[in-house]
Amino acid sequence: MTGEPPRPQGPRSARKPATLRSAEPPLLSGGNPQIPKGDGDAPAQAYLAAMLEWKHDTGRRLDALIEVHVPRVRKAVRWNSPFYGVEGKGWFLSLHCYAQFIRVAFFRGTDLDPSPPGASKVEGTRYLDVREGALDEAQFADWVRQAAAMPGWDGF
Repeated sequence: MTGEPPRPQGPRSARKPATLRSAEPPLLSGGNPQIPKGDGDAPAQAYLAAMLEWKHDTGRRLDALIEVHVPRVRKAVRWNSPFYGVEGKGWFLSLHCYAQFIRVAFFRGTDLDPSPPGASKVEGTRYLDVREGALDEAQFADWVRQAAAMPGWDGF
């Protein structure tokens, strides 16, 4: 006997101290960046900067295409996703990272011609799942122009 109290056994004693990555936002399920809610381009750019691997460049390309085709686009981060909208019309799309793709949600997607391929449980919403190397820029740009011209989801 050494006179020391016994050390606790079990999972708690086996834990290593948590380490924080400097200046990098935490990632949620599927590699979705956890970015605080905010209005404007800065929170949206923070989200895009935190996207991992190929999604980083593709996310920036999606953002650039939206800016080109909707010159006065409004941006915000809500529910850990960048939202894009038009003043007076509301939000027309959002992005969200998953492990294998970036999901683009078109809030009035059933009104687009043709409709994006992914069905949603949310009435009117359609999804486009963008996988590595598989972005049809012309079709995406057409959907963006159509979506921005319609009344969107009023969440401003």
